[in-house]
Amino acid sequence: MQITETNTEGLKREFTVTVEAADIERQVSAKLEELRQAVRLPGFRPGKVPLTLLRQRYGRSVMGEVLERTVNDSTAEAMRERNLRPALQPKVEIVHFDEGTNLEYKMAVEILPEIQPMNFAELSLERLKPEIPDEDVTAALERIAQGRRKQEKAERAAQKGDVVIIDFSGASEGNPIPGAAATDYALELGSGGFIPGFEDQLIGASAGDERTFDITFPADYGSADLAGKPATFTVKVKEVRGLAEQPVDEALATALGMENLDELRKTVREQIERDYGRLARQKLKRDLLDRLAERHHFPVPDGMVQIEFDTIWRQVEDERKRQKEAGAAEAEPTAEEEEKLKAEYRTIAERRVRLGLLLAEVGRANNITVTQDELNRALLETARRFPGQERQVVEYYRKNPQLLDGLRAPIFEDKVVDFILELATVSERAVPPKELVAIAEALENDEAKPKSEEAPPPS
Repeated sequence: MQITETNTEGLKREFTVTVEAADIERQVSAKLEELRQAVRLPGFRPGKVPLTLLRQRYGRSVMGEVLERTVNDSTAEAMRERNLRPALQPKVEIVHFDEGTNLEYKMAVEILPEIQPMNFAELSLERLKPEIPDEDVTAALERIAQGRRKQEKAERAAQKGDVVIIDFSGASEGNPIPGAAATDYALELGSGGFIPGFEDQLIGASAGDERTFDITFPADYGSADLAGKPATFTVKVKEVRGLAEQPVDEALATALGMENLDELRKTVREQIERDYGRLARQKLKRDLLDRLAERHHFPVPDGMVQIEFDTIWRQVEDERKRQKEAGAAEAEPTAEEEEKLKAEYRTIAERRVRLGLLLAEVGRANNITVTQDELNRALLETARRFPGQERQVVEYYRKNPQLLDGLRAPIFEDKVVDFILELATVSERAVPPKELVAIAEALENDEAKPKSEEAPPPS
């Protein structure tokens, strides 16, 4: 076998590979001999089928198998001899091959760049620490108490805050609205959980009343078929229930499984701190990625950038389609605007690939891995999102390795991020929750196009 390197430009490598016909024939003959020991043909004893007959029947498929293995093995040998790490699967083009002649093919591959991570001790970052006011804890306790209020049948007209048990049906333009009908439906008036204007029509209604009224669906309603259209609803009120006040007291704490109110208050505070802590973590991680992007400028494989760009651009097109279906699509961009937008997303794709390669290299160099226990916990957390189907979800993931890789990637990334943060200088600053909320909203708006700048899963 002869391997000749023909291009070493940047991260691109190209080779011409020649495999002698005699080597291929030896492999084909060896494979046919293996086949002879296993195949059973009428008129021949096991292991005695003539090779000429086997070649006639199975030669084409055997040759294809041998060629595929030869190309794979020689490609791997070319990488191994030169100590190259391919970024993507090599591209192979057969230049020449006929039975009895040498195999000649071209192989093109992009390799992973040499990466020299910065000295992470030089990084200075700020971790925001949520400082939860007592009144926020009190407000959270009151919301919990409100959710525990007991319903009591009320012999009066419905008021805002009451729960009404209703049967209802809706029609638009004379046709029944799919899904817009129910019996014994419990609706809290004033909750805002129904079609805007619907709940207002039932304030003042008593048990036994039947009301028919018109409302108009909002222009941004989730269903494009109903957005902005008028509808008529017929509602029968079957019962009015008031909600008894539930004070924040020891009885509430006991009902929630706590020893006393102090323990409940402490638990609620810790939960609020964890919730805001996730926002703080998101901000710190974004700041770290920004610093890493500023300090690392190694070349990245064009093929990986193209794959990442294609993923982002599909999201853009899917969002445009969704808006169009909802009737909220913006004017079509001009060709110049489209190209400018693509250039922006391509820059983001390049940044994401560079960060992904950097984090992967830091993890590899420092033996950072995802343990089976960590992966199992992530899988169980995912399964819990599907009550009653946990076992099926777990089995589905385990039968699809690419889905498990999707769970492994963010765990690996977070472990590498934590490793870097341990080496960096990280100061803390206490902030009120509203400041964290404003930061989170700013980050969300920045990513809404969508163009998340976090690193993609490592290769």
